Amino acid sequence: MRLLLPPGAAAHDADAALDAFTAPGPPTGRPRVRVNMVASVDGATSADGESRGLSGPPDRRVFHRLRGRADAVVAGAATVRADRYGPARCDAATTAERAARGQAPAPVIVVVSASLELDWEADLFRAPVPTIVAHPRARRLPPAAPPGVRDLPAGDDRVDMAEMVTGLGRGGMTEILCEGGPGVVAQLAAARIIDEVFVAVSPQLVAGDARRMLDGPALVPPVALRLTAVLEADDFLFCRYAAPPG
Repeated sequence: MRLLLPPGAAAHDADAALDAFTAPGPPTGRPRVRVNMVASVDGATSADGESRGLSGPPDRRVFHRLRGRADAVVAGAATVRADRYGPARCDAATTAERAARGQAPAPVIVVVSASLELDWEADLFRAPVPTIVAHPRARRLPPAAPPGVRDLPAGDDRVDMAEMVTGLGRGGMTEILCEGGPGVVAQLAAARIIDEVFVAVSPQLVAGDARRMLDGPALVPPVALRLTAVLEADDFLFCRYAAPPG
């Protein structure tokens, strides 16, 4: 891994480059919201129906490092199904780092679902580590939901992203990482509560009808981003962008 931007002593040390690339940003006064997505060179966010088709060892290193810094990992129900999410797990070194920062051994998974039509038998919901389900107040968790699932009503007829983030903050979660899908990212962008965007450009051409990184109404005005770091590894290009304060 090579840190191309900003230049410095960490540029050619893989571990130092990764740490510098994923390091926390400045305080925001509320839970920090980061987005991490992978896309092909032509802009597809999935190959053969799932994002892992675009991934590779460098992308997985960045993915796990960002997760290791988060208190909560947010994903839409469709992404959870397509990528077969399970409970987040961290290696021993990351767990020790988290303990030193006062964090739980691993981040909690937060599933965003408007319909609550979820596979309640999946490992994600049956594991000892609780999973949070964010949903509109108009709906209630069904009887099939395991007792360990934590309920987070946010919004009336659809999930209100700002209210969801505020609710996670009340639970002591200050570092929020969103992993998609494109609809959830678009809603976060529309709410103007994204602080940073991490984009992994996978060295593939996919074409087809795969979705873009954001799938929702046009943002008016568009959100202007500032490029703060660039990392390169095995033909993958990783870009880190800062969004203006909300």
